[in-house]
Amino acid sequence: MKKIALLISILTLIVIVSCKNEPLNPDRFKTGTFEIPEGKGYEKTIIIRYDSIQIETYENRIDTLSIVWKNNFNYTLKMINPKTAIDEDPIYVKITNIEKDSYEFEAVIGHSNFVQKGKLIKKSN
Repeated sequence: MKKIALLISILTLIVIVSCKNEPLNPDRFKTGTFEIPEGKGYEKTIIIRYDSIQIETYENRIDTLSIVWKNNFNYTLKMINPKTAIDEDPIYVKITNIEKDSYEFEAVIGHSNFVQKGKLIKKSN
């Protein structure tokens, strides 16, 4: 009888552990609507991602960029219609920390040494 109770306890524990929350998968940030809150060096930005296109709205501007994912934690943005010389440089983005519906990132424009840090929050659709 004790063996059956022990077996049931072990099986219950296995079920509870296997029902643990799903790991934080970065794929959920590849499409949808997002916000980068106003912060040091930039205004609030609303982003809509469709497949390989990203549309950004900020400071009464709308920009369209191509987005290429190198892997789940690194992607490159490139302006589709650059208006200035700096807009022609790619933006290299590295995801540094993932939370439930947001991630922290570091972005570098072109080959500069300046790293812009920020947080992107996924909005409910």
